Amino acid sequence: MYSESIQDIYQPHHKNALSSENQHPVSSGFPSPADNYTEQTLDLNQQLIRHPSSSFLMRVQGDSMDNAGIHDGDLLVVDRAIQPEPGKVVIAAINGDLTVKRLTLYQGQFWLTPENPRYRPVPLNEFNDSFVWGVVVHVIHSL
Repeated sequence: MYSESIQDIYQPHHKNALSSENQHPVSSGFPSPADNYTEQTLDLNQQLIRHPSSSFLMRVQGDSMDNAGIHDGDLLVVDRAIQPEPGKVVIAAINGDLTVKRLTLYQGQFWLTPENPRYRPVPLNEFNDSFVWGVVVHVIHSL
């Protein structure tokens, strides 16, 4: 395997919004007098998903992207409509398995590069039947 795999794939649910009664800015000093007047809603889909028909949520399994802030169990928002380019974190298929890595370009060759020194980069080529599946646009994880 390639040290970091995708455990589950989900399509986002686009109907529900979070009430701002539960989601609002937090003051580190005194409570805000505006707290009593919050009535707006916040739709996380609008905040996190630019292309709904081509976006997916994927659960990470593994530690090869720890230094990029992507950890085991995190949810990734992946957009297939965004053009992959060097420097972006991508979901790639390698021999039929999905993995998350940073797309890099070195001496004219594209590589899938982990963000953990324990793992080695993988060339993106026809010999390992690999291609970029989508671009990671957000990481969601618990504190």
